[in-house]
Amino acid sequence: MRFPLSLTMSMAGHIAKHKIMRTRRFPLVLMLEPLHACNLTCTGCGRIREYSDTIKEKLTVEECLASVDECGAPIVSICGGEPFIYPDLGKLVQGILQRRKHIYLCTNGMFIRKRLHEFKPSNRLFINVHLDGLEETHDLCVERKGVFRQAIDGIRYAKKAGFLVCTNTTIYKETDLDEIDRLFAFLTKLGVDGFMLSPAYGYAAVHETNPNGAAEIFMTRDDIRAKFKEAEKLLRKYRLMTSPVYLEFLSGKRELSCTAWGNPTRNVRGWKGPCYLITDRHYATYAELINSTDWDRYGYGKDARCEHCMVHCGYEPSAALGVNSKFGDGFKMLMWQLS
Repeated sequence: MRFPLSLTMSMAGHIAKHKIMRTRRFPLVLMLEPLHACNLTCTGCGRIREYSDTIKEKLTVEECLASVDECGAPIVSICGGEPFIYPDLGKLVQGILQRRKHIYLCTNGMFIRKRLHEFKPSNRLFINVHLDGLEETHDLCVERKGVFRQAIDGIRYAKKAGFLVCTNTTIYKETDLDEIDRLFAFLTKLGVDGFMLSPAYGYAAVHETNPNGAAEIFMTRDDIRAKFKEAEKLLRKYRLMTSPVYLEFLSGKRELSCTAWGNPTRNVRGWKGPCYLITDRHYATYAELINSTDWDRYGYGKDARCEHCMVHCGYEPSAALGVNSKFGDGFKMLMWQLS
């Protein structure tokens, strides 16, 4: 199976429960950012820029776990910032697992070897390492030499210890897809359990601080569809964790409506609204985020900031929820999970 059975059943049960209750909007993945501090200054990251005045602040473990309970999403993506520099990461992961949630622990991979002893392998825990290419390309993207080798060392170490490991790759305008093919082939030999893909979408926090560089690396909607039409053919032989419905959307075979409310973000300032990439305000509670946000104002054709956005945190929930569904989508998703 592409995902652990426990994750599939948990997500299916969660969706079924809310559909029976006729809940209009409910979370699938909580994007939990316990801190925004990072040891890198990656070109495509807006967090260290947008939150520069609160870069030293951290949520407590108690605040994080309260947010997990408040939100109720079956999956928690611990991101940031670099989670592996969060002092109480082991305690936080343990607390989330005790709540029977599934975790994607997102990292640049540099501190896996140093801190892996704080965790135990579990079918509810994926270590998710960000890699945007082979050594030269990736080190250029993260603006530091040696990062790729440390990340690969961390992946080898985690797999040897019995952990589930996946990777997340951002596709930029100049990304060489043949190189991504070679990267995935290399990672497959290391035993990596799956690969996530997302197009590079330029958002305010990056454009405002690096206007010329942002224009060079980020893609328009037409750019994305041309790129992923090629990527879909080239990369389908690998264990992609990107759903076939979402890939069809990226490659221009279908349309999807954004369901950004499915992946709410909690950070040191509160519940980020409306979405992971756009910040209009921060809310004190999850309920306030969901109930006070005018969701109909956002999305393609409504808000100029959404014009070229096709990132997975906005559109993968649409695929999971059957938004804009077509006949046969359910069977397609089932076969993808079983493959």
